[in-house]
Amino acid sequence: MLKPYELAIALRYLRSKNRNRFISFISLISVLGIAIAVAVLIIVLSVMNGFEYEVRSKILTVVSHGAISGWTGKMDDWREVQEIAERHPETESVARFVSGQGMLVGRDDIRGIEIRGIHPAAELRTSGFAKLMEQGTVKSLEAGAYRMVIGRGLADLLDADVGDRLVLIIAQGMITPAGLVPRMRRFEVSGIFNAGMYEYDRGLVLINVEDAARLFRLGDAVSGVRLAVHDPMRAASTVREIAESLGRDVLITDWTRQHANFFRSIQLTKSIIFVILLLVIAVAAFNIVSTMIMVVREKHAEIAILRTLGAPPAAILGIFVAQGALIGIIGTFLGVALGLAVTVNLTWIVAALERVLGFKFLAPDVYFISDFPSRIQFGDVIEVALIAVVLAFVSTIVPAWRAAVMAPAEAFRYE
Repeated sequence: MLKPYELAIALRYLRSKNRNRFISFISLISVLGIAIAVAVLIIVLSVMNGFEYEVRSKILTVVSHGAISGWTGKMDDWREVQEIAERHPETESVARFVSGQGMLVGRDDIRGIEIRGIHPAAELRTSGFAKLMEQGTVKSLEAGAYRMVIGRGLADLLDADVGDRLVLIIAQGMITPAGLVPRMRRFEVSGIFNAGMYEYDRGLVLINVEDAARLFRLGDAVSGVRLAVHDPMRAASTVREIAESLGRDVLITDWTRQHANFFRSIQLTKSIIFVILLLVIAVAAFNIVSTMIMVVREKHAEIAILRTLGAPPAAILGIFVAQGALIGIIGTFLGVALGLAVTVNLTWIVAALERVLGFKFLAPDVYFISDFPSRIQFGDVIEVALIAVVLAFVSTIVPAWRAAVMAPAEAFRYE
């Protein structure tokens, strides 16, 4: 442990104006290098955390936590499956659904879409569509009324609004005297939602489950049942347990499987960026080595005097380790403060840059979200700060050791 006079000398060396101004400049560069590297790492990790959190939240608002489907894409005994699923202690709600692909014809355009037949009341308990509605409500999807709810992006592409009637075409055809004709039906737009995700806003259409069953000629059957569970992070195990209790083959999926590659890529990208920026911190920290070597060469007379007065080598070692560590601590503190300040105000900073540059950083047709998110996790901040301080401490050991083993007579030779 450092004695008071060792720490006092280290602080004095840090505050003093050296005869060699270049040493002071290098010390300042070392502090700024560590500060900028720490700040950048905190900002980038916060953006990655925010991106993952926002995407997960948006996905869980639109998709179910889990789903059980028939092996052939058709489930006749869905009532039994629904009862078994509702009895599971982790289940929050269950809703039957019909799923298929189709095309939606507007005034001047036609788009491929995913059709999802839902039971309005059960869907509102299973997903968060009620919070996404811009116009109309999901409850307007009454059986036999042939109404649909579409995304804002799709409505803009087709120039459609609430009250307009659009033609829905599915791949299954009908044989007529004129040949094979695709099955189609005219639906009225009764609502528009905005999920904030390009994939769903431009490619998802909701209709009543009974209308969908008639359209796909399923009779009383459905495609499967969708589940909402108390803990979304345990959705995979919950759906598996329910499927095992059915005693027959079914297809199961959950939100982590549906977007497994996406979340895995986020984690991989985050790890790679962390390692790369950690190397930047290491380079900034090892600048302390050159700084401390020059300080030791400048202070060799003072070192000799301290040794002559009886200071042991360990005390000399402690002085220069403390000085280098203080540089690292100051740089880390400034970096953490700068990183947190930028992260907290990142939204308006990015918005201002976009206005000035006339460039959109997150294009909605490429990414799941259009806003620049950030989410501070103090565990990451603490980890980055500790690594920076440790690297700064390690960087001081070699020059401090050279000062500790310096012979007083050798230091006085050229004085």
